[in-house]
Formats: sequence, structure tokens, C-alpha cells
Amino acid sequence: MPELHLASHSARRQEILAALGLAFTSAGVDADERQLDGESPADMVLRLAELKAVSAEVEPSAVVIGADTAVVLGDRVFGKPVDRDDCLAMLGALSGRTHQVLTGVAVRADGRIHTALSTTDVTFREIRPDEALQYWQSGEPRDKAGAYAIQGKGGVFVEAISGSYSGVVGLPVFETTQLLHLAGIKVLKDS
Repeated sequence: MPELHLASHSARRQEILAALGLAFTSAGVDADERQLDGESPADMVLRLAELKAVSAEVEPSAVVIGADTAVVLGDRVFGKPVDRDDCLAMLGALSGRTHQVLTGVAVRADGRIHTALSTTDVTFREIRPDEALQYWQSGEPRDKAGAYAIQGKGGVFVEAISGSYSGVVGLPVFETTQLLHLAGIKVLKDS
């Protein structure tokens, strides 16, 4: 089986791959994650996932996974909050509304790139300003797209989701395993 590499520092993405029983290496890559003029959020996460997969410095025979996640409300992409006020504004905008979490996944193998997009609708309950402030003070939202982590304390704001939970966390299992299968890596082996 070829070496598997995750082009990410994300502990959440690493946990998802480890839970699938896959052996892999991981390291982040530097990428300008800003949205290009006129670029849709879906095109942005796919472009960035592919950029991360091709930018990883590994053996040419390795299979590389790149991923990028964005929280989107209407046409607005919510990145990681720059400070407390930005976090509170994001949570206020998401409060009581349904937004989308888009995760692009790219797998590079044998000189080819395969990509997939996971789209999940996430509905937040109303968030009181004091709750948003307490959440900021917990430290959790500081490095999270959309200023929340569904798998952590931010999950208390989530009323419903429709789509991939693992995609919201940062690496959609279904799409990722389908792409890995194309690259010759099976999570469940034939008996």
C-alpha cells in the first residue's frame, strides 16, 4: 500500500483518519486561504484542497489528502475570527439561522488529482450575547472557521444538521474514503 499523507496540521482531521484505522503522516502546508474575486465558496474550498494536496512535500509515490473547510451564510464566507469582536459578530450572524459548511477534499495519487465537495446545512439556535462571550472566553473558537467547533462546546449552539457531521468537523468520511478508494487505498478490506 502506498504511503498516505495528510497535508494538514488539523488535529480533528488527524483524529478522523486515525479512527478509520489508516496509517499516515501529516504536515501542514502554507497556503493563502483568501477567496479570489468572483470565486464561489464551493470553488474556493475545492481549489484550496487541491492546492494543499499538490503543495505537500512528500515522496512522489505517496497518496496525499488535502482539505479545506468554509462556513458560509448566504454569499459570505466566515473564516477564523481575528479577535473577540469578530467572533461575537460571526456568532451573532449565525444565531437562529441555517448556514452551510463546505469542505473540499482532494486526493493526489499517481500524478492525478481527484476532488469531492461535502455540503452540510447547520442550523443554530438563538445565541444570547453572554453565551457568545463565554464561548469566546473558553478559547475554543479562536482557530475555527465560523468561530465554532461542532465537536466541542460549540455543539451546544447546533439545533440540527443535514449532511455530513465529519464534513463539519473538517474531513468528510464518505467523500474521503471514496477518493482514497480511487487511489487504491481501501478502509474496509475485502475478505
